[in-house]
Order: sequence, then structure tokens, then C-alpha cells
Amino acid sequence: MKMSDGFIVFIRNADKVLLLKRSDEVSDFNGKWDGVYGVGDANDIDHIFTRIEDSTSIPKDTLTFIRKGEPRGIEFGNRLNEVTPILVTSTADIIEPRTIYDEAIWVDPGFVNVFSPNEIEGSDDVSVMQERPTVPQLGEMYGDVSAFLFMLKTTIGQEQKIANEIRARLSGTGSLVDVQDEVFSVVHPRMMRGYIFVEATAKHHVEKLIGRAGGVTTPMRGAAKVLPGEAPFEVVSNYLEPKSATAGIEVGNVVEIRVGHFKGNRARVTAVAEGKEEVTVELFEAAVPIPITMRADNVRVTERIG
Repeated sequence: MKMSDGFIVFIRNADKVLLLKRSDEVSDFNGKWDGVYGVGDANDIDHIFTRIEDSTSIPKDTLTFIRKGEPRGIEFGNRLNEVTPILVTSTADIIEPRTIYDEAIWVDPGFVNVFSPNEIEGSDDVSVMQERPTVPQLGEMYGDVSAFLFMLKTTIGQEQKIANEIRARLSGTGSLVDVQDEVFSVVHPRMMRGYIFVEATAKHHVEKLIGRAGGVTTPMRGAAKVLPGEAPFEVVSNYLEPKSATAGIEVGNVVEIRVGHFKGNRARVTAVAEGKEEVTVELFEAAVPIPITMRADNVRVTERIG
């Protein structure tokens, strides 16, 4: 087979990665999801940025090169291409798919290999997993230059202990040295019991770290298994970021006051101050409506508008 050089560029914008769908008229991997594919020198940044602009309409001056990985051999019909994965970031997020692409979408990295619920008609359930048809090794190549979040099932009550042991194993000098550059962080959301999250380039590195693969280290007590697939960051972030007290409260909502002199009274929300996490309400029972401002966590929504 003939060898030729190529690259696939993964473009990040904030916490999303760009995927493009190849046209049905393309001879290689038609209808499959891809990064930005190009032929040429993977060290020529200007050539790579030009290919990105030609394929996506993203201006070259919004792009920043981050890193590249080792090439992987991918068969294109009767050709074997050495394809190099490349990671860049962009400050632009408006896409016009061109060249061999006719569709584009920004996705959470957890949805590189599977469709997100937003892409599955009639579904808003993140537990519904449908495999995304991609060019060969797309997920592996993304892991070569970036990382995924993996969900590790643990014994309830042992989450922090296991997270600490993982960090200790990563700082050692023994048989796990080769995974130290493949595992980047361990997160234990205190509001989540029985699970921790590990950021790594691939699932098998996490399994090796806890002694569930490779046979090079003692199985970690309390670390049961790494769940299948990659965890969407948008789901994990619900446990990492404190929820605003005003979240879900809108002007016009009917609320019940939970504390103080007016405890138990029903009122209508007339204003929401998100920055101060306060709401202003008017009591239903008051003869003369008087605006009362209080902390948003002092009320409970009982009826929503619309």
C-alpha cells in the first residue's frame, strides 16, 4: 500500500470540540463524522490553518496551535495514510462547512464517539447512547492530543480515599510511570456518592491505574470499575459548579416563602437579581401590594409561568 501524510485537526472553542460530517459524495468515509482532514506536512502550521479556514470558514487569525500527537495508520481505500492528530483552539464559533464537509456541530468531548441527546430526535436523556459513525480511530486520535472524563465507580463513603490513592500512584516511580502523562486529574464532587471522575487520554489508562488492566499493579480496594464510554463534561459540571440560588426562578412564578415572618405565604415574583441572588415578590394576601426583597433560597417555586 502507498504511504501518504495527512492530519486531522480537532478545534476547541471553550469546552466544546468541532466535528464535521463528510458529504455523501466523498469517496472516502462518506457520511462519517471527522475533524478537519488534510493532506500535507503536519508541521506546517500555516498550511494547517489554511485547510481549517477552507473547510470551516474559521479565520486563521482566530486559531492557536496547541499540540500534535504521533501519527496513526489509517486505510483510505487502497492507500494507507499516516494521519497525525492536531489540537488547536479558536475564538470563533460560527462555522460554514465546506470542501468535503456539509454539516458541522460543536459538541462536548464526551460526545465525540456517541451522539448527544440533542442530536437524537425525541430524546433529552443523556443515558441514551447511540454510536456516532466516525472516520476510523477518531476518538483515539482526540485522546492523543486532549483528554476525556471517565467515571469510576467506588465504594460509597470511600470516594475521597480512592481519589487520594490515585494521586499517590500517579506521583510514584514504579510500574505506573508510563501512565503518569496519560492521566491529568482526579475529581471528587462532594455531592456525588459512589463515583469519582478521572481525566485521561483513554479508558485503559484509568483501568491500569486502579489495577483492573495490565496486571502491573495491585487492584485498588474500593475502586470497582471504570464505566463504559466517556462522561460528558456538561453533566459532570452540575456537580462541580455551585448552583445559583436564582436558578429556575423567573418573573411571574408563584412561590411559597419558606422562612421569616411571611413563612407559608404565597407570592408572585416581580424581579430576579441574579448577581445578588435575590428575588422581589408581592404577597397575594396583602391588601396593598408591597414589594418584598429576600434571598432567592428563601422561596420555593410552586407554579411556573408558561
